[in-house]
Amino acid sequence: MVADVPQSSIRDFFADLADASASLVTVNRTRPEPVRDLLADAFATQSVELSERTLPTDGDDLLALRKDGEIAAISSLDRVMQSYLLVNADQFRTSTRAFDDDVPAVLTNLDETLFDLRGYPASNKEKLLLVLISRHIERMAYEAGEGTIRSTFQRLSRLVDEFGTRQVYERLSGRTLDVHVYGVPDESPTWLDATIHRGTSDEYRNSWCVVYRPANGATADGPRSAALVANQYEPNRWRGFWTYDPERVARIDDYLERAF
Repeated sequence: MVADVPQSSIRDFFADLADASASLVTVNRTRPEPVRDLLADAFATQSVELSERTLPTDGDDLLALRKDGEIAAISSLDRVMQSYLLVNADQFRTSTRAFDDDVPAVLTNLDETLFDLRGYPASNKEKLLLVLISRHIERMAYEAGEGTIRSTFQRLSRLVDEFGTRQVYERLSGRTLDVHVYGVPDESPTWLDATIHRGTSDEYRNSWCVVYRPANGATADGPRSAALVANQYEPNRWRGFWTYDPERVARIDDYLERAF
């Protein structure tokens, strides 16, 4: 249950998270040691535990996500390599990564887990997780085709300079979506069919949020709610999480609408 206390900053949402137990288990690995090392490096400073198992199953090179003692998702190790471990974040900025590419379930299902992530050059992979989940939520909104999506960019010039980001938001604004973008007005994407919010506060400069709220609320048969919330608490260091909990998403969406 999400606490019914109004948040006064983005960081307050971190306190709502319960202590979750998440681990990634490599099953029947035949890939060489460097692949294991890539995975270990990607999660070295996180609360997600890593382990390896050899099991009598038909599949090799699998990655399983365990949450609170239960298997939450299974993905192929090859898919995790192709979409995360061997990917450079610049591919999303330049649009060499397709918007329609799926994000492996073992990553998208790491929701309700608080991450502390470093950008390049301190880490080649950690912050990329936020990029992947951002694209995942943006794609959810695009496929639903209606509802509200709010995205904070720190600087609005990212929608001008980053070709991949620009393409995604051109596609989103072409749907029957209420698109809101937020950032410091160093440049303005006036060509974008969206509501543009300009500000210079600390939260505008240091928030990374992508929030999708379905038009009629999340239902069992309809689109899911989703939100990524992150804060840059020192240069190139981000603390954040993502969630599909409809109540939590609604509170985050309400906060952005009210406070930004």
